[in-house]
Amino acid sequence: MTSADPPANSAEAPWPVRSVSMKVSQWIDRLGSIWVEGQITQINLRPGTRTAFLVLRDPSVDMSLSVTCDPELIRKSPVPLQEGTRVVVYGKLSFFTGRGTISLRVLEIRPVGVGELLARIERLKALLSAEGLFDPRLKRPLPFLPKTVGLITGRASAAERDVLTVAQNRWPAVHFDIRNTATQGPLAVPQILTALAELDRDPAVEVIVLARGGGSVEDLLAYSDEALCRAIVAATTPIVSAIGHEPDNPLSDYVADVRAATPTDAAKRVVPDAAAETAGVRELRARSAAALRGWVEREARALAQLRTRPVLAAPLREIDRRTEEVERLRVSARRSAEQLLRTESTAARHLREKLTAVGPAATLSRGYAVVQRVTGSERHVVRSIEDAPAGSQLRVRVADGAVTAAALGAQALGARTTDTRERE
Repeated sequence: MTSADPPANSAEAPWPVRSVSMKVSQWIDRLGSIWVEGQITQINLRPGTRTAFLVLRDPSVDMSLSVTCDPELIRKSPVPLQEGTRVVVYGKLSFFTGRGTISLRVLEIRPVGVGELLARIERLKALLSAEGLFDPRLKRPLPFLPKTVGLITGRASAAERDVLTVAQNRWPAVHFDIRNTATQGPLAVPQILTALAELDRDPAVEVIVLARGGGSVEDLLAYSDEALCRAIVAATTPIVSAIGHEPDNPLSDYVADVRAATPTDAAKRVVPDAAAETAGVRELRARSAAALRGWVEREARALAQLRTRPVLAAPLREIDRRTEEVERLRVSARRSAEQLLRTESTAARHLREKLTAVGPAATLSRGYAVVQRVTGSERHVVRSIEDAPAGSQLRVRVADGAVTAAALGAQALGARTTDTRERE
């Protein structure tokens, strides 16, 4: 191990306090001179002393730094320095080994002017906007009638009075959970953050109102703090920002779910007007009743029109008319069927008479006969003399019966023939 290497450190070879203090002092000295921004929370300037003591605090977090300077820096400042003033200081950190404390020895103090504050607010606004924290899609709707309204405002402030008075006049049953905090100065942001976190964790609180009266840019600076803006976006409860008056636009107005122009406007937004709602209910009831009466009247007129129609005025009339028509059709059908039967009967009789006139019975009744040759069980009509040779058994049918005979001979028409037995 070379002489430049630090000695080993262990339980058997611990460093003494002086070594640790010297090393810390050496490390801090390496930082050199720096510029630091913060908010003055305490000034200790005693007459006749050569050193002024200040406490510089980060307004976003609970951290502070002890500062020493020449009293003339405070007395000759172009802007009066007081608690709550934001400054930029230039100096060098020192570690006091005897007390084990760190202090910033300041050589220059520059109050942060309004123009510079506005420029920083604009840069932060652009940053938050680029991250999408102003996106309207992140805005949560306010409940119509919240059970409990959380209110973060100054103690006994005009903003608190305005919100409570207007809200209770509009809806007397509204309940508030009030958190009184500092609204400006070094303690404002930490207290507001704590109150916001407490109300956001309470399930009974359905909406939170940040309320403060008007003021200068420095007075409203806490509501443009980056930590507060991010806490508003991260909250799960809808938040209404009611900071200052209409022209005032701290960054909390952009990240909150609803921006109210004034604390009075915030009270009007978080609770409905009981009188207006009652009047609206009465109007809706009147409109509903009028609509119902109109509907009943229209339906009654339609029903009356239906009742005046013939089919409903005398419902059996159509049945009677149909019955008469059916009876008329039945009689007509019967008459047509009877007419058809008579016509067909007459035609059948005529045909029967024609058949009778040309039939064999009529011929027989006029003296004609039908001669059949009987051969065994068969009978053949004799149409020629050749069909009945001599000796054939014949059956002669006449009008009233039949005669059995035998053929003795045959004689052709126009010739004279003598039977053989006659010649013998």
